[in-house]
Amino acid sequence: MSKHSRPRSRTPRSLAVAATLGLVVCSAGWAYAVHDRGDRERRAEAALDAHARAGGDGKGGKGGKGGTGAKDRADRAARGAERGAPSGLPDVSAATLARIPADARQLVLVTGRSKDSSEGTAALYTRADAAARWSALGSWPARNGAKGWSTERTYGDLTSPQGVFSLTDAGGLLPAPPGTRLPYDKDRSFVPSGRGVNGESLAGSFDYVVAVDFNRERGVSPLDPTKPEGEKKGGNIWLHVDHDGPSQGCVGIPEAGMRKVLETLDPAAKPVIVMGPAGF
Repeated sequence: MSKHSRPRSRTPRSLAVAATLGLVVCSAGWAYAVHDRGDRERRAEAALDAHARAGGDGKGGKGGKGGTGAKDRADRAARGAERGAPSGLPDVSAATLARIPADARQLVLVTGRSKDSSEGTAALYTRADAAARWSALGSWPARNGAKGWSTERTYGDLTSPQGVFSLTDAGGLLPAPPGTRLPYDKDRSFVPSGRGVNGESLAGSFDYVVAVDFNRERGVSPLDPTKPEGEKKGGNIWLHVDHDGPSQGCVGIPEAGMRKVLETLDPAAKPVIVMGPAGF
């Protein structure tokens, strides 16, 4: 581990050794892990949230000729303006917006082209507080599971989990970029095996990774194979370096994007990833 790494008290060196024997490849590709072949994929919960809808049913009380009273209209307009205030996050539903924790001040938004698509866009956002509009810091092309997104993903179905997940742990084959504040595990085990879904090389995919907290323990290395919700859902879903092909469940973005994400995310800002098809 680098000087940026967390103490490995919860993930003894034996874990790293086990991981070296077989790293779970969550990246899109047919990469298989020896120590745990169910650790490569995650549910496509990529969350995209649209603006909150304005309230009001259009049927006012009595106040003019069959119309709505002025005060009622003003009250409804005020409520509508408040509920309809744009969040700053494009293509995200009100339901998904509501799932973003109020204390989250940093967010990675992954928007897939459609439910069955493996291509989309990833963008990094920040906000001052829960009442503030999200502001973009950068965006990049992204790839997800070869078969798109799922809210009920299972191991091996080649979908990414759709939803809102926290981002608490990072790591990679390379040292952490300067300024990295997430706990970072530099380990030689971050090397994928095999080739991608389309036969492409996976070299360099795990130079930098951020674990998506889908069916995993928080506060441990991304290499940890523990899956609290069982093996059936798969696990080890990561945000990592793109390898020019779809994944088995992870999200890939360019290396420059991964460096920016690692240099920006701060545990104190309670970062989350919102991922799924446009409009989710």
